Amino acid sequence: MPSNPQTLMLMLLGDFVLDRDVCVFSGSVIDVLDRLGISSHATRSTLTRMVNRGLLRRQRDGRKMYFGLTPRAAEILRDGRARIWETGAVNDRWDGTWTLLCFSLPESWQRQRHDLRSQLAWSGFGPLQGGLWIAPGVVPAQDIVDGLGLSAHARVFHARAADLTDIGQMVSDAYDLAGLAARYQDFLDRWEGPAPYPDPLAARLSLIAEWLGAIRRDPRLPVEHLPAGWPAVRAQKLFRDLDTASLAPARTLAADLLDLSDVHN
Repeated sequence: MPSNPQTLMLMLLGDFVLDRDVCVFSGSVIDVLDRLGISSHATRSTLTRMVNRGLLRRQRDGRKMYFGLTPRAAEILRDGRARIWETGAVNDRWDGTWTLLCFSLPESWQRQRHDLRSQLAWSGFGPLQGGLWIAPGVVPAQDIVDGLGLSAHARVFHARAADLTDIGQMVSDAYDLAGLAARYQDFLDRWEGPAPYPDPLAARLSLIAEWLGAIRRDPRLPVEHLPAGWPAVRAQKLFRDLDTASLAPARTLAADLLDLSDVHN
């Protein structure tokens, strides 16, 4: 699915502003997002909302308004960068360890239960049974529990499955494999043919945004215990090939389009 203006703007900032101590002119952002079919009104509204949410800071230079990243936005973008280009979508180096978290909360704690489950799912956990959740590898689950003030109601373990355990079945029980596979198949359907945008910069920003959307909630399950032909393998290769091919032409175009200014402290 095409990405929303804020996601595309973050991809632009992550590619050309992050860790460079620069701000970008609002008019440049409008010009770039116009290439993705986003109106100037929608772009201006998105810039304002991102300032209000603490993701961007304004900086005036003469009659021009520039926008730079806040520390919070920079942290989000670095996390996304690591997920995209370092961690990847295919877990083919799993060491056989699992993180287990078991919890028992009072029935009346509906909000706390919802918050815990949401953060566990975001961190790659799946519900195995009752209050027992699992995630591949070593995950800092104790930080999640402590952050929610639930350390007295949860326990965290690191373990390996016994030889008789059907890990493939366990993974299938704990995770929505059909939903995970569908996101990668959607990415393949959209990007295996001609690029959705002829403009190289627009195509690159859309590519990165949609790939991040596909992998954002992927628990990175061990590929040897996933169904044959798992689409993330082909999708990741496609993304990396397109990323490499798009980098130089997108940067050449961005150099002409983007009006950047040094950050004023």
